[in-house]
Amino acid sequence: MQNKNTLITLLVITLAVVGFIAFKNSAKAPIVDNVPPQTMPTDGITGNKNNKGDLISFSIWQESKVHGVVSYRGTIRGAYFFEANILIKILGANKQVLKESNAMATTDWMTAEPVDFEGNIDFTGFPTGRAYIRIQNDNASGLPEHDKWIDIPVIIQ
Repeated sequence: MQNKNTLITLLVITLAVVGFIAFKNSAKAPIVDNVPPQTMPTDGITGNKNNKGDLISFSIWQESKVHGVVSYRGTIRGAYFFEANILIKILGANKQVLKESNAMATTDWMTAEPVDFEGNIDFTGFPTGRAYIRIQNDNASGLPEHDKWIDIPVIIQ
């Protein structure tokens, strides 16, 4: 009888752990994944050095309506990374910095060739309306002449 009770207890604990893991994984932010690299529109995207072409793909399209935590991924070329890190900023309508964050390279970052990256952006608590996602090189030199960025317009809801 005791073996049967022990077996039932272990079964219940196992099911609880599996259920918790499944619930926790389902609560992760969704990845907006609708940007095939060959069809990404770039008309509204701007850069500071005529470099908007450096952005090959980004899973948050320009003029997307965003809110809460959004996971993203992208591909960029042109040596934007330092120690596998790239800067991601949320800018307000007047391009004032609302939040600074970063994304991490998911492929070899020590190249001028395309590098994949991913991260999360939390739009919670920001004013609604026009905003920008700025993808900026992690300029280890700190010299402004080496800064480069790409701004993607979005709508915060």
